Order: sequence, then structure tokens, then C-alpha cells
Amino acid sequence: MLSFFKKIINKTSSINSVEVASAPEIQENKSAVGGPKIYTRPEHNISRSQINKNALKVLYRLKSEGYDAYLVGGCVRDLLLGREPKDFDVATNASPEQVKRAFRNCRIVGRRFRLAHVVFGRDMIEVATFRGAGDNAKSAPKADQEGRLLRDNSYGTLAEDAVRRDFTVNALYYNIKDFSIVDYVGGMEDHKAGVIRLIGEPELRYREDPVRMIRLVRFAVKLGFTVNPDCEKPIFELAELLANIPAARLQDEALKLFLSGYAVQTYEMLRHYGLFQYLYPAAEKSLSSEDNGFPKMFIAKALENTDQRIVEGKSIAPYFLFSTFLWDAVSTQAEANITAGLPESIAYQQAASKVIAEQVQHTAFPKYIGMAMRDVWAMQPRFIARGGSKAFRLLSHPKFRAAYDFLVLRAETGGADKALADWWTEFQNVSESEQKNMVANLKRSGPKKRRRRRKPIVKSQIDD
Repeated sequence: MLSFFKKIINKTSSINSVEVASAPEIQENKSAVGGPKIYTRPEHNISRSQINKNALKVLYRLKSEGYDAYLVGGCVRDLLLGREPKDFDVATNASPEQVKRAFRNCRIVGRRFRLAHVVFGRDMIEVATFRGAGDNAKSAPKADQEGRLLRDNSYGTLAEDAVRRDFTVNALYYNIKDFSIVDYVGGMEDHKAGVIRLIGEPELRYREDPVRMIRLVRFAVKLGFTVNPDCEKPIFELAELLANIPAARLQDEALKLFLSGYAVQTYEMLRHYGLFQYLYPAAEKSLSSEDNGFPKMFIAKALENTDQRIVEGKSIAPYFLFSTFLWDAVSTQAEANITAGLPESIAYQQAASKVIAEQVQHTAFPKYIGMAMRDVWAMQPRFIARGGSKAFRLLSHPKFRAAYDFLVLRAETGGADKALADWWTEFQNVSESEQKNMVANLKRSGPKKRRRRRKPIVKSQIDD
């Protein structure tokens, strides 16, 4: 990794990485020897008409102030694919303070590496100063106790910024000055070939940030690209590094992984590389020990339904999908609690608490998501008891619809009684009088309670 950075940086003459504290003015040395490949406007398909108007305002303002300004990252990658980018990010040689002076509607965020956010109502354009290689470019990279490599964040040049990025297809720069694309790392060739490739030596890049293994999966699936073999091989050995990533960060990644419309393929790829177990270990344990195929079918169907809802433009509740991942663990623990003598409701409450407490050590979802998951799980056994007013009370529960959908999903995949799910489907769609008849019919058609016979009194017992 170190040699790779030196090789790229040595292509430019007199490039000096500028530290935050020592250089308020940051300028790129433009005298490059064997510099980047430039793709002129006729050589690519990006048009200014496709670019967010506020992003264009930022680019042109920085240009008019005498700075270099580029669109960079996912927006360039997606525009080349003919897709509409979700975000438009800008890279520049202006410092955050200089960006703030150029825009009154700007705020500076971040502590480790400062960024400028230029705000236009609800729209926000993120502006990042070129990152440099830092002190670690001159000495061996430092590692923490878990073997994860550490590097300093410092400002630098366009060339240095390019090699600091993760994948080649994310290191393409659209230059507002001449509408060209600047490519230091072969990103355009990989883009045309449909290949995801890390910049630098894969093992070192993964050790530097293990989350790159997850990001590689997400981009490969999202873009429909193949994974470069050299980038694929180390994952099987380094997946365990994810165990040392903060749970809150992994939760953010999980949302991107499973709620972007490609959940099924993402899930399959994560399991293939052995990454899923570090996100949802309880689910992986259930999948590995299944004997009737239910957990696998149940989760796969939930992922499929999630993707379909996104295609149809319907809303997605993250808690619903995550509750499917952990249901087998919860129900198994609840059964154990019931066997130990706990009442059913308490058994499920304690099982949910145990499973959630363990899961948040890996993906730290907010408390409200955990509460919603508890409701969905706790209502599953309640669907069976429908006599009297129980069915009506359950129907009025705020989470009834989610819990009902959960029941139907279980029934479709062999984890619940289909007749029970059909009864609830009909019950919520008929009039109140018909609902009362359905409940009454349960009593008539249900098993009759056996009358307890009194034992005959033995004469000797009276005498005693």
C-alpha cells in the first residue's frame, strides 16, 4: 500500500501534503509527469443538464473564486451509467474556511476531517478539500491492537485525493472548467468493463478500514459489476476484522445494504464471503443449524418483499426486515423459557430482551426500532388466542398491520398455520357484525372443554 501511494504521488513534481494547522491556502501543483488520463467532453456521456442545479452553483462559484472544483465519487459513477445520483459531492483545493467565505449558506462540520456543507433549503452539497497521504506516506502505517491500519487525515492534491478513495470507479472527477473527466487510477476502464476494484493493495486497504469489504459487496450488487479477483480473495480471511467496527457504524451500513432495492443479492453475497455473521450472528447461527429450511426461506422471502416494495415506491420499515433476521432466535429462546415454566407472554418478553441486547453489540439500531421489533414478536402467539374480545383488542394495536404481515410471511414459508393467517385476513376485511360471528364460530367449532368429574367419596374417607 505504501509503495502504491509513493508510485502515484511521485508522478507529480514537487507535491507537498499540507497539514490542516499549517496551510490555510491550499493550491495544487499542476506540473505533472505521466499524470492522469483526461477524458474530454466528446469521450463521455455526462451533460450539465443532468447535474443538480445547486451542485452547479457550487462548482461555478468556486471556479469564479479561482479554485479548482470537481464533481467526484458516486455521482460521477452513476451519471456515466445514466442513473440519477442520490447525492452530488464536490472536491476542491479550497480549504473549508475558504469555501465558507465563498458561501454565506455554508457550515463546517467534522472534527477528524473537516467538510463544508453548502445548504440550499432542503438540499445540501458536501464540499471536501483534497485529502493528502499524510505523515504515513513517509513511514510505515500504524496499526491498532486488532491489526487495523491507521492513517492521518491531511489536506493535499488532486492526485493524492484520488488514491485516498476506496474503489477506482469512485475516484473519477468531473472538471467544471472544461467538462472533462479526470482519472488517476484507471476508473474509467473499470467502469466500462463493469469491474469493482480497490485502489491499492486490497489486504492493506481492508485492514485500514474493514467496512470496505461491506461496501465492495454493496457496490458490486448495486452496479451489477463483478469483483476483481485480487480484491475478492482477502475477504475470506479478513472478514473477522468487522468484529472490531463500532456497532453504530455497522447499523448505518446495514441500512444501505438491505434498504436500497438489492437486498436479496446483497444477502447472498454477504453470506458467500462470510460477512453476514458479523452483522447478524444470531441469524447466521439459525441459518447454519436449520433442519426444516424455515429460517432460510423466511428471511429470503422477507428480503424479496422488501425489494419489491422499493420497486413499487412503497414505504419500508427497517424494523420489520431486521425482526425477520432475529425471529428464529427469539422464538427458540421463548420456547426454552416456556419449557422452564415461564408464562408465554413473559417468555417472549425475556427472549426479545436477550436477543436484542446481544444484537446491538453488532448493529446498534435505535431504541424505537427495538421497541417495534418487540411488538411484532410479542403479537405472534397472540394471533392464536382469538376468543371473546381478544381478536378485537389485537386488531386495534398500533403495530397490528406489521405483525399481521409478519404472520402471513411465516405462513407462506412454513413457519405458521396458513389457516390462521387466512382467518386474520378475512377478519380485518369484514364488517363488525361479521367479525363477531367469526369469533362466535370459533367457540362452536373449537374443542369442547372436558367437564372435570368429581371422584366418588369413599366411605372409609368419611369415617376418617
